Amino acid sequence: MRLYRVSSPQEVRQAIRDNFSALPAEVIDLEQAGGRVCAEDIIAPEDVPGFNRSTVDGYAVRAAETFGAGDTIPAMLKLTGEVRMGEAAPALPPGSCVYVPTGGMLPGGADAVVMLEDTETLDDLVNVFRQAAPGENVIRRGEDIAAGTVVIEKGRLLRAPEIGVLASLGITSLGVIRRPLVGILSTGDEIVPYETKVLAPGQVRDSNAPALGEIARRKGARILYGGILNDTQPVFREGIKTLLEQVDFLVLSGGSSVGTRDFTAQTLQELAGGELLVEGVSIQPGKPTLLARCLGKPVLGLPGHPVSAINIFSLFGVYVIERLSGYREESYQPVVRARLSRNIPSRAGRTDYVRVKLEQKNGMVYAVPVLGRSGLLRTLADAHGMVAVPPESEGVQAGKDVDVIIWE
Repeated sequence: MRLYRVSSPQEVRQAIRDNFSALPAEVIDLEQAGGRVCAEDIIAPEDVPGFNRSTVDGYAVRAAETFGAGDTIPAMLKLTGEVRMGEAAPALPPGSCVYVPTGGMLPGGADAVVMLEDTETLDDLVNVFRQAAPGENVIRRGEDIAAGTVVIEKGRLLRAPEIGVLASLGITSLGVIRRPLVGILSTGDEIVPYETKVLAPGQVRDSNAPALGEIARRKGARILYGGILNDTQPVFREGIKTLLEQVDFLVLSGGSSVGTRDFTAQTLQELAGGELLVEGVSIQPGKPTLLARCLGKPVLGLPGHPVSAINIFSLFGVYVIERLSGYREESYQPVVRARLSRNIPSRAGRTDYVRVKLEQKNGMVYAVPVLGRSGLLRTLADAHGMVAVPPESEGVQAGKDVDVIIWE
């Protein structure tokens, strides 16, 4: 085995930023845009709201005509009409008021709305017991969105609020970044499809591919499973080449362990000028990790142990998907602040990711380490997330508050 240099997690992310960018855009209907990333700045074609409107049920007034009003000396205004929802508002003559419901259009000449609670109606006369300030209980035209402004920036993830904003502007279709197609190949002579009912001695069902596919799918990617490759170079090389030509991002599960790292690295370098970007990461679990660029596409080689594979893919594979999906900036990871229930030992010089489950006791949230080797699947199912122990630390003491990175 040749010598290789272990990279820090920060260096791996930098390598991803430097070498991979967003996929091409496509135009889709608004109803299909949820969870996609906007490919262009969206300019508002009109004002929202398109008219001055009331935020309460009350009476539209000229604010100056209510100045000095109080409980003992109300302002007396003539009731001259009412606003009907979805219709133009009637005019507001001087010395008068018009009833307006919440969301209704403000009459021309009115600059404030007095709440019903602050009034008393006697036939066609309204006593106003509280003075109104100009603009009170009113949303001005264009106050929410002004025509000509950028309402959704390129690179913004389109959630329900963004979809609602676009719908309010009458936008029915828009450009979004194409969803990445992620190919997943499992490697190893001992690996068999997870559907296998009876295992022969030494065989292991493929649990990594479905788990990795679910993580990628939750980030908006499409998945193409390439099956299982045995550890012979001609089969290995041809399987990688065939799937890589079909996908945007190739993930190798089990192709970076100590016994196969050089074998995998050599194969990747032989593929159309493939370039190795990372050969090992200073984290635990997951140190034997490969990152390459082949045919201009990212290839991530993961350790075969399930905990290591999921840990690495959650940290770096998801980031690759975000880059290909066109995210404007690095997305945050959901974290929960919790108190550590026991000591976590660590070795300086590497970042340790420790699986934890969350428990609530006496109003306090505790992070309870879930201990076990990287091949133990049950520890994954028992954990809600993980705590990162930085490389300059030799552990974290019980009772300290930590950030738990939540597995989505």
